[in-house]
Amino acid sequence: MKIAKAWGRTAALAAAAATVLLGAAATTAHAQAWPNKPVTWIVPFAAGGPTDAMARDIADKVGRQIGQAIVIENAAGAGGTIGAGKAAKATPDGYTFLVGHMGYMGAAPSLYKKLSYDPVKDFDGVFRFPDTPLVLLVPKSSPYKTADALIAAAKASPGKINFGNAGVGSTSHLIAALFESRAGIQVTSISYKGAAPAMNDLVGGQVDAMFDQSNTALPQVQGGRISPIALTSLTPMPQQYPGVAPLADKALPGFEAATWYGLYAPKGVPKDVVAKLHQAYLKALADKDWTARMASQGIHLLPEAQYAPDALARHTAAEVAKWRKVAADAKIQID
Repeated sequence: MKIAKAWGRTAALAAAAATVLLGAAATTAHAQAWPNKPVTWIVPFAAGGPTDAMARDIADKVGRQIGQAIVIENAAGAGGTIGAGKAAKATPDGYTFLVGHMGYMGAAPSLYKKLSYDPVKDFDGVFRFPDTPLVLLVPKSSPYKTADALIAAAKASPGKINFGNAGVGSTSHLIAALFESRAGIQVTSISYKGAAPAMNDLVGGQVDAMFDQSNTALPQVQGGRISPIALTSLTPMPQQYPGVAPLADKALPGFEAATWYGLYAPKGVPKDVVAKLHQAYLKALADKDWTARMASQGIHLLPEAQYAPDALARHTAAEVAKWRKVAADAKIQID
């Protein structure tokens, strides 16, 4: 009887061990086999915009590294929150990812009363894209030739100076609110249905100032239609914006802001898949011609450590906290 019981216990232990080994083997096999079909990146904006363009560019380079096509799925609506919610509910099998943006992955929890996802709890970071600093722009006829001059005028006449933006909760709106808070000024916000009509009124002198991404503003600046007076990056951009100083230099010491992006996976995606994608991205960034082209467009490359999955996760949590205060101070609410 004792022998039979001992044998039973041994058999049970062997079966349990076999189950663990089979599970580990299955996980390893999945990771080794990945990817065995095209991978989808959800972009929560319409095709043709700056987020879509950057996502397609990076997807092309990363897809070549992993040996599979990366398909961009545009799921636009509600400032990107519809696509983000869809990605959060996707099966975490390594074949569906979200191209994240500071709006719906940083500011959205502060802007929307109801959100179908949590940027921190519902996603795993994969890698961060290069950042896109913003530039403070004024009409060519503007009397404000520097950020200091604009801030002084705003302090002298609260609410008189107006800032155009691409819509409530847009990057240009949020950065202007941050600028207003840090400068201790009060301006009038004018929201448009997109960046293009806001830029048209800036060119025409109907608005006094506007923040826009350094890459999308560059053609207008180079065409002599508007004047750049400050950058939101910590360092100058002499190639693209010669003679334009960062706000952090003098006007607002320590001021730094950028439109940031990153690739996210639904919570629970296999860690080996995340590691493979991250390594593929780093290999893609080794293409100096590609990174030089991005830099020439006003896109800001980051230190390699900031591209890591855990670095993106920490950055996301910090941004959610940061924009909660900005939105509360500026009383920005979408619904």
